[in-house]
Amino acid sequence: MKPYMFFVAFLMVACRASTAPAPAAFAYDVVITGGRIVDGTGNAWYYGDIGIRGDRIVRIAGPGLLAAAPARERVQLTKDMVIAPGFIDIQAQSGGLLLLGDNRIVGKVTQGVTTEILGEGSTPAPLTTAAAESTIARQPNARTDSLLRRFAEPHGFDNWLRSIEARGPSINVGSFVGAGTIRQYGMDDRMGPAPQATLDSMRSAVARAMEDGAFGLASALIYPPSSFASTEELIAQAQAMAPYRGVYITHMRSEADRLLEAIDEAIRIGAEGGVPVEIYHLKAGGKRNWPKMDLAIAKIDSARRAGLDVQANMYPYAAGGTGLTACLPPWASADGKLFDNLRDTTVRRRIREEIDRDTGEWEAMCTLATPEGVLIARLTRPENQAWTGKRLSEISAGMGKDYLDTAMDLIVSENSRVETLYFMMSEDNVRKQLALPWMKFGTDASGPDPATVRGMLHPRSYGTYPRILGRYVRDEGVLSLEDAVRKMTSAVATRLMIEGRGEIREGMFADVVVFDFRTIIDHATFEQPLQLSTGVQHVWVNGVQVLRDGVHTGAKSGRIVRGPGYRPRKSR
Repeated sequence: MKPYMFFVAFLMVACRASTAPAPAAFAYDVVITGGRIVDGTGNAWYYGDIGIRGDRIVRIAGPGLLAAAPARERVQLTKDMVIAPGFIDIQAQSGGLLLLGDNRIVGKVTQGVTTEILGEGSTPAPLTTAAAESTIARQPNARTDSLLRRFAEPHGFDNWLRSIEARGPSINVGSFVGAGTIRQYGMDDRMGPAPQATLDSMRSAVARAMEDGAFGLASALIYPPSSFASTEELIAQAQAMAPYRGVYITHMRSEADRLLEAIDEAIRIGAEGGVPVEIYHLKAGGKRNWPKMDLAIAKIDSARRAGLDVQANMYPYAAGGTGLTACLPPWASADGKLFDNLRDTTVRRRIREEIDRDTGEWEAMCTLATPEGVLIARLTRPENQAWTGKRLSEISAGMGKDYLDTAMDLIVSENSRVETLYFMMSEDNVRKQLALPWMKFGTDASGPDPATVRGMLHPRSYGTYPRILGRYVRDEGVLSLEDAVRKMTSAVATRLMIEGRGEIREGMFADVVVFDFRTIIDHATFEQPLQLSTGVQHVWVNGVQVLRDGVHTGAKSGRIVRGPGYRPRKSR
């Protein structure tokens, strides 16, 4: 090379060196090394290192390959620790906490939950202007009045989600639109079929909610006013959401005596509505119905073989939780007159007669569980609090009344539905359902800090996921670790078309949970439910650590997740 050419080449190299950006001080914000990666797809676990930068997983490397990588924080694990995607709760109930309460959602984060999906049966939006103003007039509250008015705007569902996001939750949040809310939007609390013009208005409300990011339509058909909706009405609403690729998800009209007929109805709604069907907390309630679970599974398998997309989810307990009002016929709540009806001796006699007939046309929960299987979880009035945590049979004996008068008197006295646990499922069925390939997991619960709770809750608020991983995976081998994690993560993300979550993979959002497979277990029981699970050590939500060494950090890095039909508005 001639001398002048060497000099030019040297200058070019020097120039490039001087103008190149300086290397970042840290290649990663977090490096996790030493644990087993269970990636959420169902693939076999493997050892590996994970690098997180910002809100994303940016590197997955072989074991030890990131040992020397510069990182702001390093988390060194033992070989018994598992790194998994954050769990996605497909049936969550923390809406009140997220909107107005303690939105750290401690009970869920300590289980490894990083995303909650709300909406079973009802949502705060959409509202009609008349409904919002009526509620404000009855119960004026400076904190909520402005929210109610926003929820009554044309895109009230979007406003509701943004209100949650503005508070900065610790977890990600998304929702279905409640079919009961849509029913109220058109019909208030009235029984009977919706006139065509009203039905058109309800269908439009469904479409707007889908454009606002709802994952689909969620019904709860044992509760008024949802129970007043006909199959045809629900088909019409499903058709309205079909262009947005929504899912019809349902707490079916029966989970007991008419379980098989209820599955038929759900399948029909999906088939004629042109949408997938997801069944909430699949169960066969009442001992006389336990054998029906095999038939229910066969019915779903048959529908799937015929090309209908029908799936289900569950919680791992043999008892459910809802209101004591579920012991009463749905018509007793029509037009918002439940408490008046229970004070009327004539109507009360009619309620009793219908329960005694036990036609099986609606879920008589006290009959299915028997008074010995009905546990009152929470009472607020001082004169009633001694009965919290007692069975309805005990309370009845203590009050010197039959169980039905006792139940109705408690509802009137509390002026509420009275939170109640019903023991009526089979543990053998629980195990059988856990292993089904189309099953997913959800809590059907909120996740408050147990230190703040008055009364009792269902233990699923604190134990659902650790119970599955500790009891049914590790101790009993009912299903594999990889399959359990899949049903907690990617199976839900795929079902709802949630992008960027549900897997440990480069480019995905850094929703990550680390748990000790040797020790993970639930501690909450029906008698002593306010106990956090143990074994979940660390949780990151969008790359920010919200749980460190089993303790909530106070961080609030959650975001809103939306369905595939979401259409962002240009101006807000």
